[in-house]
Amino acid sequence: MFESLKHHIPKRIGEEKEMSFAVLIPLIKKGDEYHVLFEVRAKHLNKQPGEVCFPGGKVEPGESTYEAAVRETMEELFVEKETIQVYGALDYLLTPYQTRIEPFLAELRDYHGQFSRDEVDSVFTVPLDFFLENEPEYYSNVLMTKPQKNFPFADIPNGENYPWAKGKNEVCLYRYKKHVIWGMTARLLLYNIQYIRD
Repeated sequence: MFESLKHHIPKRIGEEKEMSFAVLIPLIKKGDEYHVLFEVRAKHLNKQPGEVCFPGGKVEPGESTYEAAVRETMEELFVEKETIQVYGALDYLLTPYQTRIEPFLAELRDYHGQFSRDEVDSVFTVPLDFFLENEPEYYSNVLMTKPQKNFPFADIPNGENYPWAKGKNEVCLYRYKKHVIWGMTARLLLYNIQYIRD
């Protein structure tokens, strides 16, 4: 009895239900300074149309997060693998929505502003120094539990008046010229800027 625990490696409960995504944080050299490249998602997309993001997407079966980040960048920005210099993996993000997002820092060489109209509406760059010198705006959203109508309220203490726990989701936002960089994109940059600085 309990023999299986001798070799058990603990994992996060519910981890198998998470969707895994990978993104590339692309740097471009302009003169003597680095710029961060952003995409504006195509307006005809079903999810998050018109939002600012990094190139990336869902990790396919049998694919590493590194491979997914590079593949998606090639597809979205029409670049060759040889022009993508990946410097390393950065800290990843777990969202309240069962998604895990793993970012990689890379430099794009010989990039001339091309992109796939199927996924991208436009691209723009922001000097890296802007993020090193400016703090984002911070906001906090309340996350609440909303049970379904068929939930067995009669079987739990306080029934429909049960005091469900509430959570908070930090949202940060950068403003640069006409662009608003916010949400997970801004958060990935904010918490990884220390490694880019070094």
